[in-house]
Amino acid sequence: MPGKTTVKSFSSLNEIFQSFNKLKVLIIGDVMIDSYLWGNVERISPEAPVPIVHVQKRELRLGGAANVALNVQSLGATPILSSVIGDDADGASFLTLLKNNKLSTEGIIKSSERITTIKHRVIAGSHHMLRIDQEIDSSISKPDAKKLIGKAKKLIAKCDAVIFEDYDKGVLNKLVINEIIAFCNKIGVPTIVDPKKRNFLFYQKASLFKPNKKELKDGLKLDSALKGRKEIEKAAQELKNQLKADTILITLSEEGVFIDNGSEKHLIPAHIREISDVSGAGDTVISIAALCYALKLPSKLVAGLSNLGGGIVCEQIGVVPIDKKTLLEEAIKFKLFEAVN
Repeated sequence: MPGKTTVKSFSSLNEIFQSFNKLKVLIIGDVMIDSYLWGNVERISPEAPVPIVHVQKRELRLGGAANVALNVQSLGATPILSSVIGDDADGASFLTLLKNNKLSTEGIIKSSERITTIKHRVIAGSHHMLRIDQEIDSSISKPDAKKLIGKAKKLIAKCDAVIFEDYDKGVLNKLVINEIIAFCNKIGVPTIVDPKKRNFLFYQKASLFKPNKKELKDGLKLDSALKGRKEIEKAAQELKNQLKADTILITLSEEGVFIDNGSEKHLIPAHIREISDVSGAGDTVISIAALCYALKLPSKLVAGLSNLGGGIVCEQIGVVPIDKKTLLEEAIKFKLFEAVN
């Protein structure tokens, strides 16, 4: 559990950010390729009332849990990605992307029963025109699950934290989640969860659980609009009770974030920004939260840095990892370190 009141182990934000470089994090979850077609729209199609996008550039990027790995890497830590992809041409492209980004492939399992997930995005100027998803989102088979669990357990022993990055694409299921969390708790490695609806309440005894407001409402089947601190605190407490989790971190979009570690509760307001694209903001938040939690930082600082990083990446178009230098500069500007001392 993070510290309660001060950051006595560190003398500054610079020292904390330098300590990120010593950490190793295992990211388990759904990986994908983010495909972008960038172009211009100059006319409407004569075949149907739809715009014609004249493509000028195509780009393939790592997405899903792989984008979390990029965020962890960008923050200076060493990420290890563990997932199941298709034994197909797109899977080969995914492995090439990992190598090109200097990420390890040792935790990746290829399955003949799956296809590799791709999200195709069509963007004209600054406008997101269309997205096409190519995927299988049914749960992985029991043999594939056993392979993933075995692979993960071998890797966890040399890691400082484990992130579950759940995109509801089937890689994470009750068997995988329960076995890995139990193993992590046994050997003292914290588990940080970015959930989705299907597996929402399977993450029993996780260290830190990070839903957004919609996921919280859906996961707990709440009728409340979750307006105001009182309603958010009540929902967080209910979730904490059901999961027996150490810490709940709720992202509230333009309202900021709320964190509850059992003895401290903090609502951190969002910073005013020019929002261009919210894609990938959750990946950044969970990555920062995991590194901060691994360093046993106070909950208020965990939430403050995570909130700040999520806002920064929303200023850019497309799914991009956080820039460590920018995050540090803004954290110093907003005096986040002083706020917990």
